[in-house]
Amino acid sequence: MTARMKAQRFPMLISPLWRYVLMPLGVTPERCFVEIAGEKLHVRFGRVFDHRFPLAEVESATFSHWPVWAGIGPRYFRGTVGLIGTYVNTIEIRFREPQKVRMLVPVSCRRLFLSVEEPRALVVALGGEPVVAKAA
Repeated sequence: MTARMKAQRFPMLISPLWRYVLMPLGVTPERCFVEIAGEKLHVRFGRVFDHRFPLAEVESATFSHWPVWAGIGPRYFRGTVGLIGTYVNTIEIRFREPQKVRMLVPVSCRRLFLSVEEPRALVVALGGEPVVAKAA
């Protein structure tokens, strides 16, 4: 990807059910997005998470599932960061090396889970393979 390419922005998906619960954290549609610009992957989730990752560090991007027991909102579990606004349309981004990010405190991020409005488009933009429907 070259720096001359137009930036691509992918809004995060926030369920209306959780919107009011997440609002005190600044989680609004305007402040929750994933953006690919130049050689950076910019991820913002309200006031809690705002980080730019080098695109060269993205190892893979795939469709995924976020478990209900793990909860909604900004989450951290042993190298896994979840920025979850709903339990659907979830993708997982894996990094070549753990990335130092700041949530409320600095943490190490090897895997990043995101709920986005257009997961297929984001996976393709990050070089992942789109899901192909199997013939019946």
